[in-house]
Amino acid sequence: MNISAKNAQRAAATVNDPRWAAVVARKFEADGTFYYSVKSTGVYCRPSCTARLARPENVRFHISREDAEQAGFRPCKRCKPDQPSLLDQYAVKVTAACRIIETSESAPGLHELATRVGVSAYHFHRVFKQIAGLTPREYAVAQREKRVRNALELDGSGTRIDTITEAIFDAGYNANSRFYEKSNAVLGMTPTNYRAGGANMEIRFAIGECTLGAILVAQSERGVCAILMGDDPDALARDLQDRFPRASLIGGDSAFEQLVATVVGFVEAPGKGLNLPLDIRGTAFQQRVWQALREIPAGQTASYTEIALRIGAPKSVRAVAGACAANALAVAIPCHRVVRNDGGLSGYRWGVERKRALLDNEARIVGKGGRG
Repeated sequence: MNISAKNAQRAAATVNDPRWAAVVARKFEADGTFYYSVKSTGVYCRPSCTARLARPENVRFHISREDAEQAGFRPCKRCKPDQPSLLDQYAVKVTAACRIIETSESAPGLHELATRVGVSAYHFHRVFKQIAGLTPREYAVAQREKRVRNALELDGSGTRIDTITEAIFDAGYNANSRFYEKSNAVLGMTPTNYRAGGANMEIRFAIGECTLGAILVAQSERGVCAILMGDDPDALARDLQDRFPRASLIGGDSAFEQLVATVVGFVEAPGKGLNLPLDIRGTAFQQRVWQALREIPAGQTASYTEIALRIGAPKSVRAVAGACAANALAVAIPCHRVVRNDGGLSGYRWGVERKRALLDNEARIVGKGGRG
């Protein structure tokens, strides 16, 4: 193969790499997730580097600064990839702003927050969302909801709050009605039921079998609230009981077992979809991650880093992994479609072998051109 043909082949490989698009767009959100080197100049850069775009055939990608330097490249003097990135510098300020929000009795306004951390309001709002995955206002609301959940359990001294009203006002809601209007979204149930550990709630469940072992399906009045898989049916039942310690857990009748059969059919052939209402309970961040997972088509995968980028929180890769681990709706929220950056399979709440089996099954179904 002559030199021009080799260069064309290298250029094509670079252009077809999804990281090249980030380099072309100079996306600073991708900074820290990878680096690229330029053979003709001998330097390596961040994805956001504003230097003249290199020819694709001269570009190589690296997973770390160390990898680029070991390959013989020196840091670019323009983007300074060996120093903290602008995003990292802003992360310190965003962290400080989060602490201010968390310790304030009422949510500070955007301009007040920006002034206190020394950033313009415009840049602060944009960067806060990119790093935290939420706007400052959304973060304040999430913290207020967290305080309600904590207060409905125990106060700071380990003593139960006397009244639900007291807990609501302590969390910063100015009127009971504002909180009760959205209590289902905040708590997944009424405040009284939440404080009572799910008391007065009825959750129907049944345990069946699928090709992946035992499967437990549970449903609240809002929808399917758990799809758990494992080897031990008793362990699955204990897991459900731990989630709703004071709810009335009712064994499913024949009609409910039909719903279980529907879920099992979905697990066996995820491509056909699950047309059942879901009762999804989680923090604001977890819900953002889970929504991104539900957008991954059957037969495809995404890395934890890619999910972090999709939700606008590129530095939250570990938090994304934590949200995947907290998922209680197996396959319906397809955390099995999230893999390592190198495509390898990492931990899965219900076992790596089940993850492999699910992915193999989806690949086979998509490969046949069918949808179950």
